[in-house]
Amino acid sequence: MSILDLKGIRKDYRKGDRKVNALRGVDLIIEKGEFLSIVGPSGSGKTTLLNIIGCLDTPTSGSVVYNGVALGTMNEKALSEYRKDNIAFIFQSYNLIPVLTVQENVELPLVIDRKLTRKEMAAKALEVIDAVGLSGMADRLPRELSGGQEQRVAIARALVKNPIVVLADEPTANLDSETAEAVIALMQEMNGNRQTTFVFSTHDKRMEAHARRIVVLRDGTVFSDERK
Repeated sequence: MSILDLKGIRKDYRKGDRKVNALRGVDLIIEKGEFLSIVGPSGSGKTTLLNIIGCLDTPTSGSVVYNGVALGTMNEKALSEYRKDNIAFIFQSYNLIPVLTVQENVELPLVIDRKLTRKEMAAKALEVIDAVGLSGMADRLPRELSGGQEQRVAIARALVKNPIVVLADEPTANLDSETAEAVIALMQEMNGNRQTTFVFSTHDKRMEAHARRIVVLRDGTVFSDERK
């Protein structure tokens, strides 16, 4: 089942007096439950494409359709609301708030959403904290955690609202090999157990090795698209 359909995506921007064609007509269909890696050399358009998939940027032309919803018809406010409700992000720098506990960091998307009671938010947060292997650490601060544990908190925060898709920009870049493999295994487990769709932008060969689909970008176009 398709959850995302990109058609004819172009993205142009100005760099001084020069026009840069970051994406040049990308077509891409992503199905529910995929574990997909977007790869390519610097300047190939990976980050631009991830930003468009994540509704952080809009294409110059082309269409983005999530679960039958055409995002091109939305104004900026509606697009922001759609992103908040349906798309989650994992960053290489973790982006945890240092003065908040593990539980408070994970609860943050629910607090912003304001749809659940305090008790319901705590229950959901603790459930996903346990699921990522951090049981008993809910009251710890980020400075009390290892890098791998911090990334697990970031994954828990991304999963707490059951998003349509989780977008990860170089999620293992700051981790040593052993920790990176553990984090990748955790994301695979979440992908298998919850059918959560993961889309990565990465240079990390470890991520590529575990991806079930690899989309290679070159010069703003899809050079290859292979499933394992």
